[in-house]
Amino acid sequence: MHHRAHRFPRPAVPRAAGPRPPEPRLLSGVYGLVLASALAAALDSPGERTDPGSDAVWVLLTALASAAAHGYAHVLAHRMSADHSGAGVGLRAMLAEWPVVAAAVPTVVLLLTAVPSWWTEAEAVNTALVFNTLLLAGSGVWTARRAGRGWGASLRAGTGDMLIGLVIIAANALIK
Repeated sequence: MHHRAHRFPRPAVPRAAGPRPPEPRLLSGVYGLVLASALAAALDSPGERTDPGSDAVWVLLTALASAAAHGYAHVLAHRMSADHSGAGVGLRAMLAEWPVVAAAVPTVVLLLTAVPSWWTEAEAVNTALVFNTLLLAGSGVWTARRAGRGWGASLRAGTGDMLIGLVIIAANALIK
């Protein structure tokens, strides 16, 4: 029995502690953060009457529509490559895109805090943009660490993800 262990050695695979989240959820979460940031920046227009409640609803509805469309696109792709069909398959594919909606929730909440005039909508949007950028950076680092990468590579991945948020912030500042 001892000789079998040498014939079939286990490969050394770097593992991080805890369960590994499926990659599509992570991608959907990043997509949701970018979507929410871009929407919040676009909906906050200087010189217009502010309506943070309405803008929050738009961000949430757009995230829901995007999640449904992304899930439906997966259904169409699978129908083209295989013969899986049915309403159940389609519904499950759309519901699997929940990270898009979940990632938009912080932006929606921050916009809603401007409804009772605790602060201005512009301040809520700016806070959401910074918060989402930090979430992008954190998720980049976390994802890379979960994949077994070292701290240097993980920090580079987080910086790359953070740059997406910084581009949105810069575009928001330049356009307004």
